[in-house]
Amino acid sequence: MANVNRTKVITGKNTRLSYFHGWEPVSINGGTEKYSVSVLIPKDDTETINAINAAVDAAIEEGIAKFGGKKPNKGAIKLPLRDGDEERDDDAYKGHYFVNANSTTAPQIVDKAVKPILDRDEVYSGCYARVSLNFYAFNSNGNRGIACGLGNIQKIRDGEYLGGRTSATDDFSTVEDDDFLA
Repeated sequence: MANVNRTKVITGKNTRLSYFHGWEPVSINGGTEKYSVSVLIPKDDTETINAINAAVDAAIEEGIAKFGGKKPNKGAIKLPLRDGDEERDDDAYKGHYFVNANSTTAPQIVDKAVKPILDRDEVYSGCYARVSLNFYAFNSNGNRGIACGLGNIQKIRDGEYLGGRTSATDDFSTVEDDDFLA
């Protein structure tokens, strides 16, 4: 039987990307440069939510050594699945849970046919995608909990840009030139 990774989750197709940094790594507060994304999961996507909760539980079990050899109370550690209605004053997060995922390794970014996407304008904050996530325990500098690693990204469909970005076709219309020699 194949080795099943109990801490890995592939999100549903209605997952949306926010704060997308999948093409180039960025440094937050002078830390290590990482690829990252905030993954917005609709609250009605119970399959993905249940899978994340199961993966978090598995990561706690697998990380007991990092928690001093005993299973911690979930209320006493940082958990990756957060409520967008409670924690963000942002319409894009309304009706969603979210996880912040990152990695020092670039994710593979593919289309619906699992072909690599090379045009960096194709994947952006606001598009819909499936994301592979891996949950793991951490205990560093007095912070303990479960973190979320970023795997790969599969773009499913376009969505409205987040963060105020618009496309040129939204901003401009065709300009007719009266002087055809100009």
